[in-house]
Amino acid sequence: MKFLDEDEELNPILSSVNLIDVFLVLIAALLIAIAQNPLNTFSAENVTVIKNAGKPNMEVIVKEGKEIKHYKSSGNIGTGEGARAGVAYKMNDGSMIYVPESTSKEGDKK
Repeated sequence: MKFLDEDEELNPILSSVNLIDVFLVLIAALLIAIAQNPLNTFSAENVTVIKNAGKPNMEVIVKEGKEIKHYKSSGNIGTGEGARAGVAYKMNDGSMIYVPESTSKEGDKK
C-alpha cells in the first residue's frame, strides 16, 4: 500500500484536475461574454450597431428580432436623389434643433 503513503505534491493527477478547473472557469466566462453580445441571435431585442462612425468605411448592423441586416458605406458623401428638408442647429448646451423649410418661398407669396 505504498500508493496511500505518497505525498499529494508528487501525484500528477492533482495538477491536471486543477487545470481542468481553470479551463471550466474560462469556458464559463466566454459563454457569459457571448450571451451579453448585443447581436446575440437568442435575444429578442432590436439593436443597431454603428462601426467606424463618420469614416469612409462605416458599417451599420441592424438586428430586428432574428433578422440581421448589414449595410456598408460606399464612401461617397451627398450622393443620391432628394430635396433639402430643412436645417439642423446644434445649441451651446448640446441639444439639436431642426427647422423645416417651408414649401413656399417668401418670394412666391403674392
